[in-house]
Amino acid sequence: MRLKNKLYHEALRDKKESVITNDGSCTLYSFEFEEHYHSTTEGALMESLQKHVIPAFSLINTKKELYILDICFGLGYNTFATLYYVLKNNLALNIHIYSPEFDKKLVQNLKNFNYPDEFKEMKEIINSISEHFYYEDKRFTITVMIGDARIEIPKLTQKIDIVYQDAFSFQKNPLLWTKEYFSSLRDICASDAILTTYSSATNVRMGLWESGWSIYLPNKQNVRIGTIASLGELELEKVDMELKISRNKEAKSLKDSEYI
Repeated sequence: MRLKNKLYHEALRDKKESVITNDGSCTLYSFEFEEHYHSTTEGALMESLQKHVIPAFSLINTKKELYILDICFGLGYNTFATLYYVLKNNLALNIHIYSPEFDKKLVQNLKNFNYPDEFKEMKEIINSISEHFYYEDKRFTITVMIGDARIEIPKLTQKIDIVYQDAFSFQKNPLLWTKEYFSSLRDICASDAILTTYSSATNVRMGLWESGWSIYLPNKQNVRIGTIASLGELELEKVDMELKISRNKEAKSLKDSEYI
């Protein structure tokens, strides 16, 4: 993929700083992207649970087998919070998680990361992912796809039920927020798939909407508002994108042509 602008800075990739967030869980600050991996005010664990896991599982509650795409793996909070939530609530589910991540060294070092106590029973899982980028038992399968998400996602053949859209912000990593990118997600998703994201930006919602997703407001939570998108109909407050566009003529989605 040839980029028009230098979006990534490999020389800075290994430069990260550990940060304690407000819920007591640890995250990292990336000097390459000049952003934290998680909201420091909401907390790394709370953000994963309240922004992604709980909203998604409250909306898809009839399936016994779920296929989840976690964009991107990073420190693995969304993936591990999913397992924690399923185990804590004794949910009779089989979970398969696929997660692209281009920072191979980060994943390899996760066995030494200071995770919250909620993940203490997952040491075997964390070690397996850190060493082999894979874990499997009778209920859970986790596959970390080392490489560029834009290249790895189209390789998936299993239809996805839930997408955790949790990449670095569109200001820092726009290639994972374009209309074309959201179209590629739609192509590998089930007809009733749910997408969760912390972003409520108009250009992000437009990219989703223009590529066939319906846009909804999450139920009120103790975290920033975010967005729920779906390929089916949900019993949530729907965002009238046509009205929003009519009120903001200059608003536009991000396009691949701006960066590639």
